[in-house]
Amino acid sequence: MNRTGWTTLGALLVGLAAGAWLADGQLPWNAASHAMAQTSVVATSTSPLPSTPPPALSQDEHRNISVYETANRSVVNIDTKTVAIDPMFMMQREAEGAGSGAVIDRDGHIITNYHVIDGAQQISVTLASNDVFPAELVGGDKEHDIAVLKINAPAEVLFPINMGASEHLRVGQRVYAVGNPFGWDGTMTTGIVSSLNRNLPSRVDGRQMKSLIQTDAAMNPGNSGGPLLDGNARMIGMCVAIASRTGQNTGIGFAIPIDRIKSIVPELISNGRIVRADIGIINVMETKDGLVIRQVAEDGPAAQAGLRGGRVVMQQLKRGGFVLAEKPVLDYSQADRVVAIDGEELRTGVQFQDKLWSHRPGDVVTLTVVRSGERVDVPVKLRAD
Repeated sequence: MNRTGWTTLGALLVGLAAGAWLADGQLPWNAASHAMAQTSVVATSTSPLPSTPPPALSQDEHRNISVYETANRSVVNIDTKTVAIDPMFMMQREAEGAGSGAVIDRDGHIITNYHVIDGAQQISVTLASNDVFPAELVGGDKEHDIAVLKINAPAEVLFPINMGASEHLRVGQRVYAVGNPFGWDGTMTTGIVSSLNRNLPSRVDGRQMKSLIQTDAAMNPGNSGGPLLDGNARMIGMCVAIASRTGQNTGIGFAIPIDRIKSIVPELISNGRIVRADIGIINVMETKDGLVIRQVAEDGPAAQAGLRGGRVVMQQLKRGGFVLAEKPVLDYSQADRVVAIDGEELRTGVQFQDKLWSHRPGDVVTLTVVRSGERVDVPVKLRAD
């Protein structure tokens, strides 16, 4: 290697050595600096983070929360057990059911749907506090699908639901359903009043549940008997049915108006059933010219008022001038034909029954009947059925 080459190599080595020395000389500072940086990071990660303020809630969200927190403590879960005999193997089979309900007073009365507890041998009620109490059926009405239960619970754990009114509900009004769909207790869904005065077939053949509230608030199995609430957490109806081909929510649910419930519940508590007005007409036959009275109850109000039903006559079976047999048949030729009640024209037996049930025992109604081709007004005093 020539002189120039050695000189160059020597310069590089010196430069590297100097760099190394400078680096070594700076190492304590760099190490200290690095250690401080690590310490700073650790200190930052272990110190409490500054609290983040909760997100601002909209006015609608505040309203939803208020409705839920006010009403949920009044909503209960209802579990039932039914024992049936398997006809094939003659063995007992136990079936379970579930629904919802609402506390209505501090005496332990609970309202729910009749179909929730229909046929149950054992009923238990779970409060929002998770306390469980056995319940007994106080009274119920299958036609209106309303039942009242009672539990023996301390008054301090019972929170009666706030009762509202259904008379002035409007389509588009915000509503809330609280209940136990699929056993998920304390579930709230929201929607609007979709329509009013809807009719559905009752659980009693030939009858209808009338003037129901329609809503799109989600209802599913288990919601039955739970409250439908307004924006002030007041109960305006009781969830009763959904329109669905699958058995699950499709956006069309129905509720019994609270005004009807408030008129029926006191009677269920005091009598165990609805005491309806009875006129003593056993059945009628619909015709295009009115309702022919088939039969009146002996010594009933209609009979005492002089109303006439069909009469039994003996019909002879003859052959060749000989009477082979006689059989009783009903003759309606002299029966009264009802065309109006209290001046209101009638066309169907359902109209007739609805009109009667709008009265109380002891009321007097006036039936307009056609008798021997003439219209006659007959006053009748109703009795308890």
